[in-house]
Amino acid sequence: MQQAEFTFDTQGPGFHDVTAEVARWLGGTGVSEGLLTLFLRHSSASLLIQENADPDVQRDLLEFLRRLVPHADRPGMDWIRHRSEGPDDMPAHVKAALLPVSLSIPVSGGRMALGTWQGIYLVEHRDAPHRRRIIAHLLG
Repeated sequence: MQQAEFTFDTQGPGFHDVTAEVARWLGGTGVSEGLLTLFLRHSSASLLIQENADPDVQRDLLEFLRRLVPHADRPGMDWIRHRSEGPDDMPAHVKAALLPVSLSIPVSGGRMALGTWQGIYLVEHRDAPHRRRIIAHLLG
């Protein structure tokens, strides 16, 4: 069993590809077969395995999430009570409730068994820059 913590700085809403950094760490562990769990230590961002070939996929998903859960200052969103850190605060929590904050990825041949067009993304839901932490837990 091995663990590591990764820290990523975000610059507002977006998909931040963390695949390479996780793969570098995994390659240095010496584990050839096992299970990698990634856990995001935040409640207003998410982790997602998604297409990594066409950046339009990430842009379209961000736009979908923005339309699905608009900021609290938008018309029709006056039902939102939690606005402690601004109009993007509660909508970010809703998006994080809809998307995962942890991922389980098989390890085979010392590499993550991701599909050809799959990457691991930290999805930032807040408008302001944040420092986000991901814990990696490897059993193998």
